[in-house]
Amino acid sequence: MRRVGDWLTTPVPLGRVAAFRTVAYLLVAADVVFFTGWLRGRTAVSGELYAPLLVGRMLPLPTPNAALVTTLFWVLLAATLAAATGRAPRLLGWTVLALYFEWLVIAFSYGKVDHDRFGILVALAVLPTVGRARHGDLTPSAAAGWALRATQLAVIATYFLAAWAKLRYGGLDWLTGATLARAVIRRGTFASDWLLDVPVLLVIGQFGIMAFELTSPLVFVLRGRARYAMIGFFYVFHAVTWSAITISFMPHQAAMTSFLPLERVRPVVWVRRRLTRARSGPLGVPVSPAGPVAPPPAVPPPVAVAVAVAGVAEPGPPPVEDAGGAGGAGGSGAAERAGGGN
Repeated sequence: MRRVGDWLTTPVPLGRVAAFRTVAYLLVAADVVFFTGWLRGRTAVSGELYAPLLVGRMLPLPTPNAALVTTLFWVLLAATLAAATGRAPRLLGWTVLALYFEWLVIAFSYGKVDHDRFGILVALAVLPTVGRARHGDLTPSAAAGWALRATQLAVIATYFLAAWAKLRYGGLDWLTGATLARAVIRRGTFASDWLLDVPVLLVIGQFGIMAFELTSPLVFVLRGRARYAMIGFFYVFHAVTWSAITISFMPHQAAMTSFLPLERVRPVVWVRRRLTRARSGPLGVPVSPAGPVAPPPAVPPPVAVAVAVAGVAEPGPPPVEDAGGAGGAGGSGAAERAGGGN
């Protein structure tokens, strides 16, 4: 059990969870504005058409109306944008979790439950437990490791349990039937409509999706580049799905960034560097609105300045005097002292 606990709480840099927190909260803001923004108009219908989910029946949640949903929208949007800055991570984190949970309960009670929100909901539940974290901080933290690991498990569970649901409710017919053909007929694009003329490729794709989802837990066994390659394949899969049947899975893809070394992504630092280089010019020379600023002239040494002012050459070594000068006198004085010594 200790090894399991160590694996669940493997320390990661605080900067990684700080960057992931920004991604997660910005995704929530985008979700309520774009992906589930239709909810603001749905409340115009009678409350009798509202069929709450099981959790909505278990909790004392009110029947939504226009005033409730509008207030929820603006408060949730403001809270997510504030939380994305990293300020008050616990207070704002728990607030966003509660409000977004209520938002999804209302949205899903009007129709189907989108399982692509599972990973991001788990992320919102564990991020407040980390506390403060700064972008670029390389300090290892077990709390940050636990938050990211829990999100990773939710991401992979979304794949694996989706495969289990397909086999449980659809059986082998999901693999051999017209599952993808029906999806292409309903939501197809120019990139996938031609597949209706080659149905065998759609059946092969169904087997491929099942194999991909059942083997997705292998990502926890892989290391280094092999793991990043598998994560890259996940993103390619969702890109193909979106281009073929316009299912984006964007909240799930945001949660999947928990696998990436986000502490290396420093957009603010990059922008500052580019601005600094732009101000310095291509050769490192400062640039002003009037043009490049010339570097200051080199300051000559004081001796050279004094000599230049006097109009003489710089002093060199002392000249050698002739035999009849001071050298000779010095020599005779030395002889006399030598004689006096004797």
